Amino acid sequence: MKLFDVYKRIDIEIVKGKERFVWDAKGNQYLDMFGGHAVISIGHSHPHYTDRLTSQLKQLGFYSNSVHLSLQEQLAEKLGKVCGKENHQLFLCNSGAEANENALKLASFTNGRKKVIAFTGAFHGRTSLAVATTDHKAIIAPVNETDNVIFLPHNNIQALEETFAKYKEQISSVIVEGIQGVSGIYVSKPEFLQQIRTLCNVYGAYLIADAVQCGYGRTGKFFAHDYAAVEADIYTIAKGMGNGFPIAGLIISPKFTAKTGMLGTTFGGNPLACASALAVLEIFEKENLIENALHVGDYLKAELEKFTEIKEVRGKGLMIGIELPERYKDLRKNLINKHRIITGEAGQHVIRLLPALNITKNEADLFLTALEKELG
Repeated sequence: MKLFDVYKRIDIEIVKGKERFVWDAKGNQYLDMFGGHAVISIGHSHPHYTDRLTSQLKQLGFYSNSVHLSLQEQLAEKLGKVCGKENHQLFLCNSGAEANENALKLASFTNGRKKVIAFTGAFHGRTSLAVATTDHKAIIAPVNETDNVIFLPHNNIQALEETFAKYKEQISSVIVEGIQGVSGIYVSKPEFLQQIRTLCNVYGAYLIADAVQCGYGRTGKFFAHDYAAVEADIYTIAKGMGNGFPIAGLIISPKFTAKTGMLGTTFGGNPLACASALAVLEIFEKENLIENALHVGDYLKAELEKFTEIKEVRGKGLMIGIELPERYKDLRKNLINKHRIITGEAGQHVIRLLPALNITKNEADLFLTALEKELG
């Protein structure tokens, strides 16, 4: 049997990782400025993380939600304290797409409505309604098409107000990323998010904050949406939550009442997944990783803005987009092959930086030095 080949892959095989570095099968070392799509939050093979998972695996690797699993309550308590949502509720699942599916479903269950507002440039997942709210026609199959999703221009308050005025109480929810990642690191403006919150309040719709990539401390605040000082009704989280172990969740406001069977998952919140997420949060607290993300991210942005060859630097904390002229379309390839640095990309002209939140200033300088050589 062969693999069903759907991925655009970098032509290297990663076989080992430690801290902010990875090694390929030939023994070459790379600085990881991508973190496997913003998944690696605490660095590769962190000792506390590996010890926590190993210890849990020796005790109990898996059981389903048919029994009581106290690790879930421990995770909910710890996460509530770290993110500042202690009066909220936690539903655990396995991926960002699954989290967004359940958030959209929960909103619709609760207010009985069907219409969802999403935005140009959005990416919310590749499954069912999550992909229907994603602005990428090439990955939306005919079976995923629906008239219930209304796409509006990102950061356009007038279009938002006009749409609410037109559809009023038909709108179930608005789903929005605090910073759009896949489309090229575009920050949702504070006044835009604030107006979404206001209109949701007026019309009884729910605000779903997709924090799958832009959450979990990556931007220097736990949620990128916090920069706008808005409270969402549901936050969706994944990626950095388990540092590579599949886990995701919904942080749900007290407005919602749980009913048996309304949401469900076989693997969500299993013991190993909870152990991984607890380890991440423990390391966050012990090593002040959210503060480090802000500090090193601000340093990187300030240094990047000194490059006259760069068209624009976008983002917050350690979620950074670097837009370049067309002549630098091979920059990502050159960084990998010539400088042994892995980055992300959005199209040919935007480099995405999504490193571990414990990256050091010296490691950031390795990237900046390589970039200077390529752009100079």
